[in-house]
Amino acid sequence: MAKTYKHLSSEDRVCIMLRLRDGKSLGAIARELERPTSCISREVARHKQMAGCQALPYEATRACMRAHMARFSRRRKRKLDPESSLFAEVRQRLQAGVSPDQIAGSLRRAHPGDARRTVSHEAIYTALYALPRGELRRELIGYLRQGHVERWRRSRGANRKRTGFVTDDVLIHVRPPEVEDRLVPGHWEGDFIKGAVNRSAVGTLVERSSRFVLLAQMDDCSSLSALHGFSRVLRRVEPAMRKTMTYDRGTEMARHRELADANDIKVYFADPHSPWQRGSNENANGLIREYLPKGTDLSIVSQDELNAIANKLNDRPRRVLDYQTPREVFAAMLVAEQTRLNNPLPC
Repeated sequence: MAKTYKHLSSEDRVCIMLRLRDGKSLGAIARELERPTSCISREVARHKQMAGCQALPYEATRACMRAHMARFSRRRKRKLDPESSLFAEVRQRLQAGVSPDQIAGSLRRAHPGDARRTVSHEAIYTALYALPRGELRRELIGYLRQGHVERWRRSRGANRKRTGFVTDDVLIHVRPPEVEDRLVPGHWEGDFIKGAVNRSAVGTLVERSSRFVLLAQMDDCSSLSALHGFSRVLRRVEPAMRKTMTYDRGTEMARHRELADANDIKVYFADPHSPWQRGSNENANGLIREYLPKGTDLSIVSQDELNAIANKLNDRPRRVLDYQTPREVFAAMLVAEQTRLNNPLPC
């Protein structure tokens, strides 16, 4: 039996026709041609000719002609043809900074059951990398988060080694179990993203349940700047949504107790070299880098500019939120939490 598939040749089809006339079985013909029996069965069924209600014998010339026409005939039009209205809508959303996965999810929510107006994220990637040419292709790929010329395999980069000091009472392992479940809102993950030559930084905060993002301008990379910068943005958050904050072992959080006391929030630290313990924040940092690439001098980025970036991220639909936006989920959770606090259950 051949190890690789080859189309049936004209000689193969003549052999099938002659053996069928000799009364040979499909299995015997398959063994002679060193093909699977199913291959011969499909070939005969595909090219049989009907006369009234009766099937005519298999004919090699007719089968070759129909196979050639089927092989080179035009396939159905692609759903994301560059001239289609759906492609124009996808292109418009890409320009707004929405990812292919988010576009696909939003379309499914907006047009449930309408296959003509929905498309999968893989179909969007295929359309971006396979269909357009020249300047259009460069433009569309440039809208993607990474913007690689060719599609890359997803891989994890090396983790930076972080040092610092914490005490046993603020380790992640003593953090309330409710934080891990993401069912109770108000639990945050924090980090610094560094600018050019590590001389400037922006503080990032992500609420674990809603993935709501806050960005804090920092004067430098010191612990005093972290104290002031994080305090400034945390004060904008309702007290009901300020319960805990989980950070890595960065030394910029050396004044975490002052931060906790000033903002009525408990601070915990993840294990060394364990970014998955702050997965929401790590993912958000990657999104933020789309707007603040590595090597940028972050000292010249104003708080208003950071707020604008956070607004864009908070208005993106997210698959993990069933394609709702973080702002929508955060607002709903805030209302529910305030209602719960104002109407406690009777003892």
